[in-house]
Amino acid sequence: MRRPTLRTAAAALVARDLRLLWRRRGDALQPALFALMVVVLFGLALGGDAATLAGVAPGVLWVAVLLAGLLALDTLFRGDAEDGSLEQWMLSPLPLAWLVLVRTALHWATTALPLLVAAPVLAELMQLPRAQLAVLMAALALGTPLLSLIGAVVAALTVGMRRSGILLSLLALPLYVPVLVFGVGCVTQAGQGQDPTGGLLLLAAGLVLALVLAPVAAAAAIRIALT
Repeated sequence: MRRPTLRTAAAALVARDLRLLWRRRGDALQPALFALMVVVLFGLALGGDAATLAGVAPGVLWVAVLLAGLLALDTLFRGDAEDGSLEQWMLSPLPLAWLVLVRTALHWATTALPLLVAAPVLAELMQLPRAQLAVLMAALALGTPLLSLIGAVVAALTVGMRRSGILLSLLALPLYVPVLVFGVGCVTQAGQGQDPTGGLLLLAAGLVLALVLAPVAAAAAIRIALT
């Protein structure tokens, strides 16, 4: 039997996950619906004043995206741990870090990507000035993969525990704070007429660093959790 390559293994994993996602396709919309609920509740609580909503819009939108991603984080490796797939990953001749990276990328595409698509609508609900929308989209495009990679490490650390939802949140939220600060700061600076490039570059640097280190750390955490 021919040894699988990184490309064929990734294609097989993506095809399997997409088939499973199609069976429960309603779950794919849950993060976007949750973010919509958060934005609507903030809008109702703050009233209908456009200036007030515009002032807090960057923070509210980022918090909504962060919480929606956190809601789906527990499903990253949980199903594979329950059906024994993670043990098969560990026995595979392929690097475990590569399989973790593929799974994290697919998880981002099925949970965070719908949020990116819905972001202009959410921004309109919060009366975000349209001049800041491009910066918001750029910050989310850099920040949400970074959140997914950080979350993959935390999910791997808790994959061997039952009912780890609260612990997962407690571990992930402090690590998410820098991403939240830089993401909101970019949009706020753009609204004040300042150059948001610095914050975007920091998010890009964090994403590159996480792409290199997070899969390796998550793979090591999975090995520790399952041995």
